[in-house]
Amino acid sequence: MFELSRSKQNNRRRGIITWIALGAVIGVGASWLMTPKRTIMATAEGETKKMYQCPMHPQIIQDYFGTCPICGMDLVVLEGNQSLMSPGPDGLVTVQIDTQRQQLIGLRTAAAEEMVLGGEIRAPARVVTAEPRQYQVTVKTSGYVEKLYADFVGKPIESGELLFELYSPEFITAQREYSVAVNTQKTAPDPSRWSDLINAAKRRLEYLDAPPSLIQALENGAEPARCLQIFAPSSGLITTRNIVKGSYIGTTDIVLEIADLSRVWVLADLYEQDVAQVKVGSAAVLELPALSDGSAGKKLQGHVVFIDPIVDSKTRTLKARLEFANPSGLLRPEMLGAVVFAIKERPVLSIPLDAVLDSGNRKIVFVDVTKGHFEPREIEVGRSGGGRIEVLDGLEKGEAVVTRAAFLVDSESRLQAALAELSRKIAERQEDQHSHKH
Repeated sequence: MFELSRSKQNNRRRGIITWIALGAVIGVGASWLMTPKRTIMATAEGETKKMYQCPMHPQIIQDYFGTCPICGMDLVVLEGNQSLMSPGPDGLVTVQIDTQRQQLIGLRTAAAEEMVLGGEIRAPARVVTAEPRQYQVTVKTSGYVEKLYADFVGKPIESGELLFELYSPEFITAQREYSVAVNTQKTAPDPSRWSDLINAAKRRLEYLDAPPSLIQALENGAEPARCLQIFAPSSGLITTRNIVKGSYIGTTDIVLEIADLSRVWVLADLYEQDVAQVKVGSAAVLELPALSDGSAGKKLQGHVVFIDPIVDSKTRTLKARLEFANPSGLLRPEMLGAVVFAIKERPVLSIPLDAVLDSGNRKIVFVDVTKGHFEPREIEVGRSGGGRIEVLDGLEKGEAVVTRAAFLVDSESRLQAALAELSRKIAERQEDQHSHKH
């Protein structure tokens, strides 16, 4: 009996040990199963998915390796993480462009150097009609054009030349009133009583632009003229013609426009950084490629007579006005050329003009910092000339800036900044969701 009891106790102990061992195995297994899962999740959350981009077409971006559907080139890894860690001015980040891509896009750099800048400022210019020498021909009574002498645009006109003849019932009535008043005064017993009526009728004819010779003829007993003659107010060219023979015109119609080109204006576009160097009275030389055949007047001496006080919001320029005599008519409106202003030379830190990306509100350059990394940097600029521009702040001597393909680098920087911002928002959203679960 004692041995049987001992046997049962041993079996019970072995059962307990077996259950303990089995529990330990299950616990270890569960721990083993859970640990890799946490590691995998942590790795998945810590890694950033690689994105691939076409070197020639930056708009082609995908999350797997392949070729560009436009040009067939192999896609390269987009360095989004690095951009996120290297922010620049608002909306821009530092970008990395390998040597192969630099060659493909034709990227070139140039160093900021101390150079003597000045001597001249070249500004694009345009010949225009002088505003005080523009004339509009209108009439003060309605009627019909019976004869037209100014019959085509561009026709030269002399001051006082007959332009057209207008048949106007109102004009004929005014002549008759004047003739009747004059003739009645001659036979009336009290001529002085008709003086006021005669003067009123005469003033009416003058207000209708009746020529003095016609009024004198009516006083001498001539019959009223059928048509009112309209004469040129100035010499010049007909630039606009809104009538033909037989046209009906009213008092609000602009019939003809005449431009006197004996003197013309030249408008030069000055950039903001050059305005301080050009004043009213500054000497200038006008160069016109249209007169490059050796004709006199290829280079004309002049001076600034006015500078526009308002900056054009689109071009960020001001108009400098020069006035030139044009007796031979060589200067024609809408001719294009350049105005050269002489300024004092001085040494400044400068870079090539095409390195500056001017958005109107800020001026950006991309600086080659190291190993193909290009950092966007906002700078302040001064005067320009000879294809270079003065740098007042933002660059140091010897720093290299992108000159050719700067717009492509700018596009790449903006694209990577947008992708980095998108990645940041996605990460924040995932973090918020993860925190809500816990």
